Amino acid sequence: MFSLAKTMIVAAGFTVLGFFTAAGGEMTSAYDFEFETIDGKALPLQSFAGKAVLIVNTASFCGFTPQYDGLEALWQQRQDEGLVVLGVPSGDFGDQEYAENNDIRDFCTTSFNIDFPLTARQSVRGENAHPFYKWARDELGPDQAPKWNFHKYLIGPDGHLLASFASAVKPDDEKLQKAITEALAR
Repeated sequence: MFSLAKTMIVAAGFTVLGFFTAAGGEMTSAYDFEFETIDGKALPLQSFAGKAVLIVNTASFCGFTPQYDGLEALWQQRQDEGLVVLGVPSGDFGDQEYAENNDIRDFCTTSFNIDFPLTARQSVRGENAHPFYKWARDELGPDQAPKWNFHKYLIGPDGHLLASFASAVKPDDEKLQKAITEALAR
């Protein structure tokens, strides 16, 4: 009986330890996170190791939606240099995104000819935010969390969070372009 109780206590301890690790205690880089693609496949950010990644929360019915053109141009121009543009569709701001992933994908490919990777629809703020977005908020502070659609985070080739850009910063903005160039040179 004592052995069974001891085993249960040890197992409970490992469960608690695993919970704290999974809850974010060990998250030190973007590579610790995984998204689901718009087609339902696993997308570990580790798969982008060695590349700069621009992560953008997107929406189909927003005043900033025309930024899709600039994001696609940025992807086409700089992917050979090692830049990945990753769109993260979200309805958190004004519910300006389709509810279904296939509708989002169809809109992006038909209206903007998007070729860069898209995740499944995610929450990017509050308690229901995807763990990456919670981590980014904790890393840079709440003032650097998304306040609207098309907020941008730049991740360095080593997986560290380098910068945050507000929604109004367009993909061809000089400040964003300079930060991408510096990230690619790391």
